[in-house]
Amino acid sequence: MLAYLLRRILYTLPIMLGVALLCFALVHLAPGDPLVSVLPADASAELQAQMRELYGFNRPLPEQFARWVWRALQGDLGQSIATSRPVASEVMTAVINTLRLAVVATLIGFVLGSLFGFVAGYFRNSWVDRACSMLSVLGVSVPHYWLGMVMVIIFSSQLMWLPATGAGPGGSGDWAWDREHVQFMILPAITMSVIPLGIIARTVRALVAELLDQEFILGLKAKGLTHVGIFRHVLKNAAPTALAVMGLQLGYLLGGSILIETVFSWPGTGFLLNQAIFQRDLPLLQGSILVLAVFFVLLNLIVDVVQTLLDPRIAR
Repeated sequence: MLAYLLRRILYTLPIMLGVALLCFALVHLAPGDPLVSVLPADASAELQAQMRELYGFNRPLPEQFARWVWRALQGDLGQSIATSRPVASEVMTAVINTLRLAVVATLIGFVLGSLFGFVAGYFRNSWVDRACSMLSVLGVSVPHYWLGMVMVIIFSSQLMWLPATGAGPGGSGDWAWDREHVQFMILPAITMSVIPLGIIARTVRALVAELLDQEFILGLKAKGLTHVGIFRHVLKNAAPTALAVMGLQLGYLLGGSILIETVFSWPGTGFLLNQAIFQRDLPLLQGSILVLAVFFVLLNLIVDVVQTLLDPRIAR
């Protein structure tokens, strides 16, 4: 187990380096001048040169990349061009907000998706199977940003049950697990959970249906094992795959929630990335993408390790 863990950690190092290189290259290949948001339209050539030297844009790209990676290893992601604040503090605050929302959304999607998937797979080719499968297909097919706007119209504008935007009363960024703050999370969390719910439900349904055709299930039935006992064996064999899908969906939600966080004005990484893109804030954009990529790689590592603990056959 220790050798497997060390091998997986070694695999992540070149992946992280490749992600950093790709992030740096793609951001710098995008058209436009990153200093246009802070320089006046009639800025002199001398002022432009001073600003480029200040942010290091006058150096060759390989040197910029090496300096950026070296500072990032020390926890310094640079300074935001638009706000002049440290990128690391802004990104970590946004990551914590997104992590709260993504974890709740993933738990909702995992619990409901696993329930629908197990029921549909266990009662396959029945009306229950067709109903659960239809719900999972709708969850994958419906655009989540459109669903978010519909939920805002229904539950905020018309029924006035829940707040439409923000992460706290009065626009406060301070979070607390109380009723006043949690109600701001309900609509975006439900909206984010729809796609993981559909994907997990479809995956678990196919896995359970396949397991029920295995020879060991027929052997358990021949021994007279009850439905509850058979269900426990199916659950144990399906758990590693369902956990892997849940981990991947959590990683996708951490980096792919730009539209939902923009619709609900949730101060997370998606909202921060949206601002950085429109403001052409290269340090903030690079830092956000790098932190999200590192989180995704580490999350995959954790999921692999937990999978191996649940199913030792994976290590072999």
